[in-house]
Order: sequence, then structure tokens, then C-alpha cells
Amino acid sequence: MPPELTTPRLRLRMRDGRDAEWSLALLAEDPAAPDRGIEEERERLDAHRHAADAAGFGLYTIEVAETGEPVGYCGLIVGRASAEQPELAYELLRRHVGNGYATEAAAAIVDAGFAAGFPMLWATVASWNAPSFGVLRKLGFVATRRAGFDGGSVFVWLRCRAPARRHRAAPSLP
Repeated sequence: MPPELTTPRLRLRMRDGRDAEWSLALLAEDPAAPDRGIEEERERLDAHRHAADAAGFGLYTIEVAETGEPVGYCGLIVGRASAEQPELAYELLRRHVGNGYATEAAAAIVDAGFAAGFPMLWATVASWNAPSFGVLRKLGFVATRRAGFDGGSVFVWLRCRAPARRHRAAPSLP
């Protein structure tokens, strides 16, 4: 996957330690999230960046192209899936939800993932998360099954297959 992607409104770049401050703000929106210091978060994000470089895919910081303001992250992870068919993951700071950023960023990641040769992408979403189901439906993901994870929460597995490649017709012989 490329180190940077752009859309009409967004710039996506591989996440790293310089994203620690806003990443901690995102974590603080979840009362169950671990409490980390800025240096620990920088080290964690830099380690994730090195792992992404080695794997060929990872998480991108989503920035508003016009201002450079970070609004969240989006990318491919192994997660509950596999390196051959990774999982789409995204999360936005609450103040940026509802602007279409998740759909726009996720569409760019899905397109890049299929261009990189992944035959299928997965997503797992908590059953209560209606906005994420809307994003994934717009991208062509379909629900496949439900499963319990993470302390009994119910998650729905969704998948999206790579578009069929169009074969060029063989030239006709005279």
C-alpha cells in the first residue's frame, strides 16, 4: 500500500509518533481505554509504523487536506482477520463524525487495498454501531455472521470482495 493517499477533501498518511497528541485525545473519548503518557504513545505509534512498513499495510492518519487537521485514522490491520485478507479499521474524533470523512477515507483504503492485490477485505463492527454499518454498506461490504468478542459484546463480520477484473478480449486474427 502506498505511504500516502489523497481524496478530494482528505490526505491520508501512514500513522506514526507525531500523531501521539491527537491519538491520546481519541483514546480519552473512550472511558475504558488505557491511560498512556505522550512518550509511551509516541513509541507505540512508531512501533506500529515499523510493523506496517514490514507488512505492507497499516493505519493512516486522516487529515483535512485544506488545513492539515487530523480527524482520525483509517487503514488495514490483521485484527480478527488475516494478513492475506486484512480488516478495514477506522475511528474518528467525535467532533468530526457526520462529515463523511469515514466513508471517504475508507473508500480510498478499500480501493488501494484491492489495487495492492488483496482479494477480500473484512470488517468487524459492534452490533450497536449503526453509523459504521452505513459506511460499510456504501463501500459494498455485506454481513456474513455474528460472533461474541471482547467481554461478551456482539460483533458482526462483514466482507467485501475485490471487483472482478475485466479481461481484455484477445485480438482477432486476420
